[in-house]
Amino acid sequence: MSEQAMSDLKTAIRERAQELGFDVVGFTTAEADPADARALARFLGEGRHGDMAWLNNADGRRGNPKSLMPEAKTIIVLGANYGPAAGVPEIPGDRGAISVYARNRDYHDILKKKMKQLARWLADSQDCGVKVFVDTAPVMEKPLAQRAGVGWQGKHTNLVNREFGSWLFLSEIFTTLALPPDRPEPDHCGSCDRCVRACPTDALAEPYRIDPRRCVSYLTIEHSGPIAPDLMGLMGNRVYGCDDCLAACPWTKYQRPTRIKGLEPRAELAQPHLAELAALDDAEFRKFFSGSPIKRTKRDRFVRNVLIAIGNSGDRGLLKSARLLAGDPSALVADTARWAVQRLESSDLPKEEV
Repeated sequence: MSEQAMSDLKTAIRERAQELGFDVVGFTTAEADPADARALARFLGEGRHGDMAWLNNADGRRGNPKSLMPEAKTIIVLGANYGPAAGVPEIPGDRGAISVYARNRDYHDILKKKMKQLARWLADSQDCGVKVFVDTAPVMEKPLAQRAGVGWQGKHTNLVNREFGSWLFLSEIFTTLALPPDRPEPDHCGSCDRCVRACPTDALAEPYRIDPRRCVSYLTIEHSGPIAPDLMGLMGNRVYGCDDCLAACPWTKYQRPTRIKGLEPRAELAQPHLAELAALDDAEFRKFFSGSPIKRTKRDRFVRNVLIAIGNSGDRGLLKSARLLAGDPSALVADTARWAVQRLESSDLPKEEV
């Protein structure tokens, strides 16, 4: 294939991807970068992965794209904007704060359909091999995205794009086509440290290196057990995930609302009442969060998060909700409920009828 033909094909792939709703497209080689494996080994060696055992790289696949598709020559990295229409507003203390990415349908399901459409078109038109990945395999997405020119990893360790900030879902197509790679995106953070200062739990004490064991997103989504009291007191009303470091980034000023149907936020997840969330039993939880990524945390872990938010609310009107759960069959829920009751009862706020 001539240089012009390869350039034309890259343009056609970008146009087709944008028709399907993707906002950013980049190309890189399928060769492994030893720096990725070294960085991961250091991360794991320090135990920063916490409960995320799936990050274990004993088989060496993570950081080696060809272990997933030996015949791959090019990786097409796609970014889909999920930015909120009006930024990230302050959520009142008696409401639960849910990460922007989880206020809609599970992006894995939505993007995988689009990825398969794009990959099928590419395979049929070019007679090539393809494999698609949407956060479903040991793919080191952010380093690949930086090498493909989609963005750079900021001091909060998330990808940053000059047009969409950090509001990008990433996915990849591995292909046997040999296409010229795009230029890697350089770091544009400069001396800015707003994301580091915005972290409520000091999980970013060292720029470019996160300690997930202190990160609210990790604690509310991945961590399955009790949370240390000193961290609970710093989590505020965040019941699923946290966007503080993303929202603090100056590059988010260029954000625009998502254009993908299904990624728009559900109204009932914008500012849900903590008392209503605390009252969910298992069946109600699964029904309320049907089709949402929140469903995978399961009821007990999620209600634990809600009770932490109740304890941090300073709202004695929520004491009833916490007391009702102090006898919950789940020890995780019951113990957190007792912490919330004690915290509210010992607050300096004026007593209200409870």
